[in-house]
Amino acid sequence: MNASTMLVVEDNPDHLELTLATLEQNEVPHHIVVARDGLEALDYLFCQGPYCDRNPDEQPELVLLDLGLPKINGLEVLRRMREDSRTFFVPVVMLTCANEQSDVILALKGGLNSYISKPLELEEFESRLEEIREYWRTSNLAPLGH
Repeated sequence: MNASTMLVVEDNPDHLELTLATLEQNEVPHHIVVARDGLEALDYLFCQGPYCDRNPDEQPELVLLDLGLPKINGLEVLRRMREDSRTFFVPVVMLTCANEQSDVILALKGGLNSYISKPLELEEFESRLEEIREYWRTSNLAPLGH
């Protein structure tokens, strides 16, 4: 059986490198897919464009989503995910800068599951990632009988 997929949506090369290095060091058991802007993320999620051959029934187990993306910003990606039954329940953790806190509040109201402020030191990022993973392991289980 293949490992679950995690979609990382990040346009900043330094932040992407830190994220991927942290995931690798923590041996996250996911296949990592990277999208570098909001449009590419939506193409992946909705099996469009270069991802038209992707199985739409295999959604990512988690999306790490940058807020300040080119083409389509993170808030719009989140809005479209929550409007579509195929992605409504996919957990989203937003990666934000300190000056984007008002947007984080909007995102939380729009269905965001959690957020991490960046840039982060490696140890801080690892700690936050583990908190999020533990949260999903213990609280995001499907109801019995479904």
